[in-house]
Amino acid sequence: MANGACGGLDMQAEFSGRVAIVTGTTGIGAQCALRFARAGARVAAFGIDDAGNAALDATAAREAVNLVVRKVDVANPAQVEAAVAEIAAMFGGVDIVVNAAAIHPYGGPLDTDFDTFTRCMQVNVGSILLTAKHAVPHMRARGGGAIVSLASVQGFACQQGVTAYVASKGAIHAITRALALDLAADRIRVTSVSPGSVRTPILELAARRFDGEDANIEQAFARFGEAHPIGRIAEPEEVAELVAFLASDKAAFITGSDHRIDGALTAGIGVR
Repeated sequence: MANGACGGLDMQAEFSGRVAIVTGTTGIGAQCALRFARAGARVAAFGIDDAGNAALDATAAREAVNLVVRKVDVANPAQVEAAVAEIAAMFGGVDIVVNAAAIHPYGGPLDTDFDTFTRCMQVNVGSILLTAKHAVPHMRARGGGAIVSLASVQGFACQQGVTAYVASKGAIHAITRALALDLAADRIRVTSVSPGSVRTPILELAARRFDGEDANIEQAFARFGEAHPIGRIAEPEEVAELVAFLASDKAAFITGSDHRIDGALTAGIGVR
């Protein structure tokens, strides 16, 4: 829901006066950026994907929300430092960081080259350290803030052939705990979210990997959904709602924790 009221809360004012930085401009990242902007935040989205950047920028312009898009390699220290500094100067600070940028290489331990593994860790985990390093001073100056990072159920129970990806997602759980402890005195809360299968470009790549380039994406998504007891995959907007809650004042006593949004995928014995 882009506009209007929900349970008596004016959605357009929910994050009024807040500044949010979101990494990732497709899938969950795009929906998180729009969710905050639609609720009154000033938002910057950082992404390396030109098509994703352009699509998000066009949506922001069409909806007339306060959302700027910047091309940033979130694993590049100099680019992240410069981008955060630009946004803090433009909007007067930083209150919220959402780390949603990710890559998903396939391969087991014998066929994953080290450069691929390193790049995956740099993008999926290193970017969290970089955004924190450069955003936290601005959060401190404003009396606190919230950091929410996108992990995955694969940090708990994984498939075969995804060594680098699952290592990165497990590391997100760990770095979330570490940052929560290190930043608690600054009133900066740090949490992570672990989705199951979500309608994203990464899941579409999975469909094409398993079903071939001419895969029927909706049929593949329906099959992936059958693995979840709830019977379907998630929509990125649903994940964005959880992220928004964790970044809001309603979650003021929540920090250092991971929050699964997986349709009960990991609730039973084993993953179907």
